[in-house]
Amino acid sequence: MGGENWSTAEGFLIAGFSDLPQLQVPLFAALLLVYLMTLAGNLLIMATIYCNVHLHTPMYFFLSNVSFIDICHTSNIVPELLVHFFQEGLHMSMTECLLQVYLFMGMVCTEVLILTVMAYDRYVAICNPLRYMTIMNKDVCMQLAVGSWAVGLLVAVPYVALLSGLSYCGTHTINHIFCDLTALMKISCSSTRRIEVLIYVSGSMITMLSFVLIITSYINIASCIMKIKSSGGRRKAFLTCASHLTVVLLFFGTMCSTYIRPTSTYSMKENKILSLSYITVTPMCNPIIYSLKNAEVKKGLRTFLLI
Repeated sequence: MGGENWSTAEGFLIAGFSDLPQLQVPLFAALLLVYLMTLAGNLLIMATIYCNVHLHTPMYFFLSNVSFIDICHTSNIVPELLVHFFQEGLHMSMTECLLQVYLFMGMVCTEVLILTVMAYDRYVAICNPLRYMTIMNKDVCMQLAVGSWAVGLLVAVPYVALLSGLSYCGTHTINHIFCDLTALMKISCSSTRRIEVLIYVSGSMITMLSFVLIITSYINIASCIMKIKSSGGRRKAFLTCASHLTVVLLFFGTMCSTYIRPTSTYSMKENKILSLSYITVTPMCNPIIYSLKNAEVKKGLRTFLLI
């Protein structure tokens, strides 16, 4: 192929875990189990919130959004990986690859924004409880959710536009488990400087800004909790935030460790493992975290399962 730009016609070959033939069966079994648990856990959370009138509050409305995002996020990648697990790689056309990048980036950005909105919701609930239902009314919640989805899906467009303009030559094999942004940049023979700049700019404007807003909300929440006189009241207020804060730290930790660093430091083998953590493990853990740490969700689950 030499330096010929072949990608639009021939597509890409996703290497996946084809370099680990001795682990194909255990990896397939583990990935299938985790995926089924992710679907079951998040669908159960959504069904519980929908069927339990006591959970029809802003906090659980946003939680159901997170569960839906997690289902879309993992379903964008895992099913194809499972179907083609025992092949010598997964072939994807240029269009399919760009669509996967778009959905991946869109879901990630949307979840970042929803988690930020949830932190604000907890801030209002604890620091301004008397005006909570006035501030976080149904219309405001809907606007915040729709706005998060719209911004998240729009932010992903420039990435796809820049990727589609790159030339790919030499090899058509992507050494990753899906059409990842950084993996595509690795095999491009064009300059990827503009995409790198976009990663840092959007990372600062969305990811880091959202993280700062979340931390600021929790600093204010901690200040309000410390002013509560009873230890029981402080404990109850803390528990309402513990699950969300755990999910935030898990989500941002895995995402930032992969993307907020120079491309020269990327290791594809390392990125495959990190990718599994935020594509499968994190979405699977989210409903478990909320179920274990949130008394209202646990009560709602028991009620729903007894129906």
